[in-house]
Amino acid sequence: MNAMIPFPDISPEIFTITAFGMEFALRWYALAYIVGIIIGWRLVVMTVKAPRLWPGQTPVMTPAQIEDMLTWIILGVLLGGRLGYVLFYQPGAYLDDPLSIIAIWEGGMAFHGGALGVILAAWLYTRRHGINRLSAADAIALGVPPGLLLGRFANFINAELWGRPTDMPWGVAFPGRAAQFCPEVAGVCARHPSQLYEAFLEGFVLLVLLLWMVWRRGAYKRPGLVCGTFLAGYGLARFAVEFVRQPDAQFVSEGNPLGLAWQMGGYGLTMGQILSLPMILIGAWLILRARARPPLA
Repeated sequence: MNAMIPFPDISPEIFTITAFGMEFALRWYALAYIVGIIIGWRLVVMTVKAPRLWPGQTPVMTPAQIEDMLTWIILGVLLGGRLGYVLFYQPGAYLDDPLSIIAIWEGGMAFHGGALGVILAAWLYTRRHGINRLSAADAIALGVPPGLLLGRFANFINAELWGRPTDMPWGVAFPGRAAQFCPEVAGVCARHPSQLYEAFLEGFVLLVLLLWMVWRRGAYKRPGLVCGTFLAGYGLARFAVEFVRQPDAQFVSEGNPLGLAWQMGGYGLTMGQILSLPMILIGAWLILRARARPPLA
């Protein structure tokens, strides 16, 4: 058996309170959502309080509008993330038991669905208040990576969304029979900590890049550039990590051990890669469109 890193003994629950015969638990995953949203919100507020970053020294929104739109975005994240998971990954199971769709506390959220929910919520809010949509999208994009960073750390603590088997020295022995059983390996199976790969690429690297673009390169003066960079950057990071990430169990079968959602001629793509392709293409189009125009004075 190759060397591997034992999974740290961290409980998914931070603490549990029992009252009136019921248990209430605060989980790392919930805390990641809460803290990620707060950090993202404060980052965006900092930029709208710096007029020099914006075209014509005029921020796209006021801090009060950012706070107001935050409620819409939270609803978009929750509804879109849940419905995206239901439609993209397990439609059959939820059709058999529709009431389980509302059981968000049992897990099951999809980033791509959450992204669509945020886009719809922001579109409705900016339309209602007459706000420039591309500049608003740039502001929102800057606030997303902190949530991704913390959310992937929470996935790791929950011992979920782990990677494929590996013999690399940083392979992790995740708990549970599903993670530790590999037909091709004798003994406990080490797996890629793909959650940490995603935390680094989608969260840390993307956040540093966007902050540099906004505060050092005046990217907000090219509407669509920051949003496009986020979409393309996330899509590329997710597409790459999917090569070492274990696909959802419903896509894996004896004839499809890699869990490919689409195959042709010996090649194929996972569901995560299929959903990431439109993000890469739209992001690249926004970047080219923004770069083709002179920055707004």
